[in-house]
Amino acid sequence: MVDETRLGVDVGGTFTDVALLTPDDELVTAKVPSTDDQSVGVIEGIEKACTEAGISPADVDAFTHAMTVSVNALLEDDGAKTALVTTEGFRDVLEIGRQTRPDLYDVTVDKPDPLVPRRRRFEVSERATVDGIQQAVDTDEVEALADDIRESGAESVAVSLLHAYRHSENEQAVAEVLRDELDVPVSVSHEVLAEFREFERTSTTAVDAYVTPAIDAYLGRLEARADSLGVPVPRIMQANGGIAPAKTVREHAVTTTMSGPAAGVVGAAETATDDSLDGLVTFDMGGTSSDVSLVRDGDVEQTTDAEINGRPIKTPMVDVGTVGAGGGSVAWVDAGNALRVGPRSSGAQPGPACYGRGGTEPTVTDANVVLGYIGGSSALGGELSLDVPAAEDALASLADEAGLADSLEAARGVYRVANANMARAIRSVTVERGLDPRGFGLVAFGGAGPMHAAALAESLGIETVVVPRACGVLSAYGLLAADEKHDSVRTFRTPLESIDAAAIGTAYDELADDVLADVATPESAAVRRAADLRYVGQSFELTVPVDDEFDAVAVERRFHEAHESAYGYRMSDPVELVNIRATAVVECDSPSVTYRGGTDARKGSRDAFFGARFYDTPVYDRDRIAPGSDVSGPAILEQDESTVVVPPAWHGTVRADGTLVLTAGGDDE
Repeated sequence: MVDETRLGVDVGGTFTDVALLTPDDELVTAKVPSTDDQSVGVIEGIEKACTEAGISPADVDAFTHAMTVSVNALLEDDGAKTALVTTEGFRDVLEIGRQTRPDLYDVTVDKPDPLVPRRRRFEVSERATVDGIQQAVDTDEVEALADDIRESGAESVAVSLLHAYRHSENEQAVAEVLRDELDVPVSVSHEVLAEFREFERTSTTAVDAYVTPAIDAYLGRLEARADSLGVPVPRIMQANGGIAPAKTVREHAVTTTMSGPAAGVVGAAETATDDSLDGLVTFDMGGTSSDVSLVRDGDVEQTTDAEINGRPIKTPMVDVGTVGAGGGSVAWVDAGNALRVGPRSSGAQPGPACYGRGGTEPTVTDANVVLGYIGGSSALGGELSLDVPAAEDALASLADEAGLADSLEAARGVYRVANANMARAIRSVTVERGLDPRGFGLVAFGGAGPMHAAALAESLGIETVVVPRACGVLSAYGLLAADEKHDSVRTFRTPLESIDAAAIGTAYDELADDVLADVATPESAAVRRAADLRYVGQSFELTVPVDDEFDAVAVERRFHEAHESAYGYRMSDPVELVNIRATAVVECDSPSVTYRGGTDARKGSRDAFFGARFYDTPVYDRDRIAPGSDVSGPAILEQDESTVVVPPAWHGTVRADGTLVLTAGGDDE
């Protein structure tokens, strides 16, 4: 039992999700439509959850939040007008990028426009090498440069100088002048990402500068509204799956990309452990997109090689694959008369046609209505009564356009196409990495995930589907379980066989001091060390854990094992250390949720389509199903925030905490 009231709020593209855990382990969930100013919807969700829990917002002891402000700015090209200051001769590094192209054989393909247009890219006369400073910065030149930046209308500045990851003195001097002269945020590469590779470091710094004003303004509004409500200042979920104080996030805004999806993976790892499986595939299907990730050996998969809207971001983050197929994804017919789904979404306003808010375009949710998976008695989020005729009309129009027989045929097509899109995303994090998905369990969550999970699992040969009790708001629930985390990295290139033990020990100690400086209670934090290594001559690295005392032999062994696991072989070539990493972790007490269930869970029945025909399908109130109960398909389990579809030939068992575990192999009648 946790002796405090915890609150988690996650903002999605369509709904804002809330999970509230009381000191007596009662979990209250809520879902409200997302708003243009996300902070408005957050406050509405908090008020709704507190009302249902019978408490005042002032009774909340801890408030943790995940949002989409930064990723929306990147996806919609709606961030700050950003200026870039870089070494003379290198102003075009963002535009040149790497040799790789989005589509190797498409000679007409366009790369995304740089976040910083050339007119706002400025050069400064200075030079550093890996060995030291060759030409110092002339502060008079930087002061004059500040005037040019001001006249350009820049709302934020990124500073990325050559080799500043190794020798930051010149970058520090430039930043000091610009921060004195300009009244805008200044992001500096050695503070954002002290790691080599000029393009990626500059890109990550530019992203930080691009999203910082939006994050700062948003958190300012949210903190003011939370204060008026009596709720504590929020802690923010970062892309690495850990939380941080709002003040820290406002200084490192790039860490908030993929904030919401990271929270969902943390929630899945917390609620769906199963030692009999090779691991878990997490499947989060919301209103706008579907996110997939992996949990192995209880650990959430991480990456430092991510890209959002064509912009590389090298900060640590949960390894999430995203596809534009959510409940609100619009179905359409392409020029070749093929049925397509997404990536465009109907959003929350007006939303799918079945929401009754004026939407007329067919979506995945409308298809689920026509197939009978969602019924007229359902209320998504406890807020919306469904308009079934509107969904049928939207699918009928799609059928006419695609040359299909009727709305049912169109709905079946939309459902299959959406599932195919999501199956490809799951294969990208399993099969394409040498992993067999058949040994994994599929953890389904998000408002739409449990409706598609069993059918999706069948197509992949997965025999176990886990649906957490709070599946409709699992990202919000994950916020209640997330540890506090702070990361730091430094390039330290040297052959592993010639490591200077004293030098690397000092470097790790400095990294530890860096990450502990962001922790409010350093005495409660553990510092975890890691290293990026590669065979000499390779272009990319693998990350392995490092003990408190650096043991080159043990580190090399771990690297060989990691390389064989990732690529199927190991080499006898020398191993090179590239980067060292440190992460400060303050562990959170895991929430323990009380689930009692109830009686009379059966709500009725309705026709639902499976395979090639409709079945008379029982409908249950999921929250009233008693622990230990069995559920045989076909069946539909409804909650305010989500709906679970159990097809024929699937069987479910309700665990003590309310989690539903579905397995393939039941009767199909």
